[in-house]
Amino acid sequence: MHDSLVILAGGASSRMKKEAVSDNLTAEEIAQANERSKGLIGVGPNGRPLLDYLLLNAKKAGYHAIYVIIGEQGGLFKEFYGNHNSNNDFHGLNISFATQYIPENRVKPFGTADALFQAVEQFPELQNKTYTVCNSDNLYSVAALLALRKNENPHAFISYDRDAMDFSLERISRFAIAKLTDDNFLVDILEKPTADILDSYKDAQGKLRVSMNAFKFDGSVLYPYLKNCPVHPERDEKELPTVLLNAIKDHPKTALGIPLSEHVPDLTAKEDIADVKAYLKKHYPVLDWNS
Repeated sequence: MHDSLVILAGGASSRMKKEAVSDNLTAEEIAQANERSKGLIGVGPNGRPLLDYLLLNAKKAGYHAIYVIIGEQGGLFKEFYGNHNSNNDFHGLNISFATQYIPENRVKPFGTADALFQAVEQFPELQNKTYTVCNSDNLYSVAALLALRKNENPHAFISYDRDAMDFSLERISRFAIAKLTDDNFLVDILEKPTADILDSYKDAQGKLRVSMNAFKFDGSVLYPYLKNCPVHPERDEKELPTVLLNAIKDHPKTALGIPLSEHVPDLTAKEDIADVKAYLKKHYPVLDWNS
C-alpha cells in the first residue's frame, strides 16, 4: 500500500468568489471566501479550515507523505501547516508544498492536470511512486481514502453512487459521470452530462456513478500522459480526467472504479459554507488527532 497523498489546492476558486445569493454568512466568512483558497476557509466548530478535516481523515486512512499543490499566492497554507517547502511535521503527517505557477500568457491556473504535472516535476519521487490525488475543497471519508490506498490496480478512482449524494438534483446533474465495464473498469468520464444519455452510463447495478476527483495513480505509467496532456477545447484547461482517459486508451482495464455510496461535503460556493459547517459540527464535534 502507498502512503502518499497529493491535494489539489492551487485553483482560482472562481465560483467561491462570486456574490452570495444567501444571507446566512457573517462578514468574516464572506471575507474568507473572497480571499482564501477554499480549503482554508474556517468552517470547523473551532474556526479551523476544511483542510484540517481532510488531513485528519488521510492520517486515519494511513497516509503519511502529503503534497499540497498551492498557487503562487498560497503563503497562508504555510502559516497553517509549516513554513518549509518540504518535510513539515503536522500532527505526524509529513507535509510538502508544490507550487502551480501560471503561464505568462494566462490569468488563471492551467487546470488540474497542469497542477499535478508541476508537482511531480518539483518532487520527482512522485514520477515513480503510486499516490492518491484529491481536491482540497471536498471532505473525503476515511473509507474512501483507505479504499484508494489499498487498491492494487495501477489506477483507481472512487465511483460514487449519484443517488447517495446529499445535494440538490440540479447540482448533481452537473457532476461528471463515469461509464464502467461490467467489472467496474473505467471506460469514459463525461463532464456535465445531458439527461438523454444517462441510461447509457448506468453500471451493472443500474447506478449512475459520479467522479469527485479522488484518484489513485501509478506515477510511472501516468507521467508521460501528464506531460503530454492536451488542452480541453472548451474549458481551456488541462484536466486530470483527460490524462486518465488517454492512459486507459493505451492500457485498457487498468483504472478500477471503486463503488461507494456516501455523501461528500463540497465547498464550491459561498452557499456551501453553512452546510459544511453543520456537517462538521455533527460529525466532527472535536478535531481529535490522537484517536
